[in-house]
Amino acid sequence: MRLSESFLRRLPGLVLAALIIAGLWLPLAHLLFPPESPHHISAFWLTLIGKFMCYAILALAMDLIWGFGGILSLGQGLFFALGGYAFGMYLMREIRLEGVYKSPLPDFMVFLDWKALPWHWTFSDHFGWALLLVVGVPGLLAFVFGWLAFRSRIKGVYFSIITQALTFAAMLLFFRNETGFGGNNGFTDFKRILNIPIATQSMRMTLFMLTGICLLGFFLMARYIVQSKFGRVLQAIRDAENRVMFCGYSTLQYKLSIWTLSAV
Repeated sequence: MRLSESFLRRLPGLVLAALIIAGLWLPLAHLLFPPESPHHISAFWLTLIGKFMCYAILALAMDLIWGFGGILSLGQGLFFALGGYAFGMYLMREIRLEGVYKSPLPDFMVFLDWKALPWHWTFSDHFGWALLLVVGVPGLLAFVFGWLAFRSRIKGVYFSIITQALTFAAMLLFFRNETGFGGNNGFTDFKRILNIPIATQSMRMTLFMLTGICLLGFFLMARYIVQSKFGRVLQAIRDAENRVMFCGYSTLQYKLSIWTLSAV
């Protein structure tokens, strides 16, 4: 038991060290070693590990709300997808006239006989606006949904089912061709970011490093949150919410805060 407790105390530090080592070693192994070397990391594996790190950020969000807040969400992937779609709109606009139909509209819109961009694509060709939407759209939806749900004292399995229903409703909305989100094909054929081709080695390395830095930053932020007073109150709400309310704490504010933070 003592060894187990000691290992658990050191686990965050071990995870942090592993993230730093992987973030430094993998790009160097891709750049410094030739393809025939056993130490070489191919572009395929570098891209795949980058995707894994993106999903690790989502896992951190789930750990915050479920592991420490006791809020089981079956629709957390919706907020993840909304952020991806918000930036995907910018990437689609970056294709410009290099699409199949050589049109300023995305190819799927030309195929569906759209004549102009829908209103929610306004300013989607601006990088800064895309970054704002990545954070703002999931955060706003999570705040409104969480305020309505937590204010109504919905929790447990009922809350989980509602989040699943919300995700299903969003799926039906996005799958419709008239909404302007690509239907069931989604967004494809990305070419560049900030006028830099995505397929180049420099861009691939840049995206990998940025993903690693984001994952490391979110890990440190999550660790700080759970070790703070806010995190201790959150764990108390998870274990006995009524007792926390009787002690004078507003559980709505705590649950809504961590719920909204986990969405962005």
